[in-house]
Amino acid sequence: MTLFKENFLWGAATSAYQVEGSPLADGAGPSNWHHFVHQPGTVLNGDTGDVACDHYRRYAEDVALMRQLGLNAYRFSINWSRVLPEGRGRINPAGLAFYQRLVDCLLEHGIQPCVTLFHWDLPLALDEQGGWANRDCAAWFADYAQVMFRALGDKVPLWATLNEPWVVMDAGYMHGVHAPGHRSLREVPLVAHNLLRAHALGVQAFRAEGKGQIGLVVNLEPKYAATPSLEDAAAMQRGHAYMNRWFLDGVLLGAYPEELPAMFGAHWPQFTAEDMRLLLEPFDFLGINYYTRTVNRDAPDALPPHAEPVRQEGAEYTELGWEVFPEGLTRTLLWVKQRYGNIPLYITENGAAIIDPPATQGGVADPRRVEYLRSHLLAARAAMRQGVDLRGYFAWSLLDNLEWSLGFSKPFGLVKVDFTTQQRTIKDSGYFYRDVIASRGAALG
Repeated sequence: MTLFKENFLWGAATSAYQVEGSPLADGAGPSNWHHFVHQPGTVLNGDTGDVACDHYRRYAEDVALMRQLGLNAYRFSINWSRVLPEGRGRINPAGLAFYQRLVDCLLEHGIQPCVTLFHWDLPLALDEQGGWANRDCAAWFADYAQVMFRALGDKVPLWATLNEPWVVMDAGYMHGVHAPGHRSLREVPLVAHNLLRAHALGVQAFRAEGKGQIGLVVNLEPKYAATPSLEDAAAMQRGHAYMNRWFLDGVLLGAYPEELPAMFGAHWPQFTAEDMRLLLEPFDFLGINYYTRTVNRDAPDALPPHAEPVRQEGAEYTELGWEVFPEGLTRTLLWVKQRYGNIPLYITENGAAIIDPPATQGGVADPRRVEYLRSHLLAARAAMRQGVDLRGYFAWSLLDNLEWSLGFSKPFGLVKVDFTTQQRTIKDSGYFYRDVIASRGAALG
């Protein structure tokens, strides 16, 4: 038995700022990421998304590549400020038309469009009004979502409100390595809460306007203790509460983990009962982005969660310093089922940053990425055999792209991109994935 049903979604994923380029074209407004990358020292090698993969102009070529790979789904995100240049109010018809063309092109090729409304690029005009630390941002998001549901709701069957709100909070407002570049313990819990309020209000807008299904996408990492000590065990639990339980407990249990107030002390606010009830707005599926695990040791002087990662001797690591640990995916999927019930799940991102050799006439040999995909698809299948309701898998990423503050230095793509010529070359991992899809998993062995 392959266990991968005929209606299983086999996809690849991208995000707007990482691939589209042309961030100010045809009346688009700037995003906070466009602003952030143009500040000196924020991105490795001074790379920007001004051109990126030029997907804005080359989308038809990229859809043809998806078809060649045998994908039946494509997960992409909307550049909010391309549609609403000021973040709210005035609609930019040309920006909206781009996404209508993309969706139509996908459908013409038999590929299901799966839209993420927010993948980290907030309109700069809203960022300048406080961004996600401003309570009003949740309502601004819902208004934007309504615009998209009205424009594409008849053609897009699968929507996600937010991608990885934890990263927005942690990298953008705690450590300042992502846009908007803040370092504020006071803002962190407010940002997390407002992101989840935005998700809930977005779901409400969908119920009023949209068709199909809507969900939330989170990044999860199982946590392990570095030693058997009580201190490291407590650090592991804090890391688990901070990264994995904060957002899921909020939207599925209506409460935040009890460990959080102690981590933030005086910076932890009081949230109203009305807000917590709002967070429980029912949604249709959960998307899980999985890449690695974390082994934690106690670090009382560090920022929340007062834990530090410990590198494992003899383990394989990707270019981002992430341990290759496929069994953690099985564990994560089973944990979600055990804690929150048998929710319909999609693996919305999974992949490896590995430096590839130059493209040749024979293609691009990337055996480590092939093995990463194989081992993680087998891990997903193992979870399905234990009753997890997994309905799709999206490889990250379709294309080599801008890896945020690390620029173009960390390629994830099934397709190699020469950023000088924009030439695309399918890698061995892309062909392997094609064979897995065509065989409904039999090619995994």
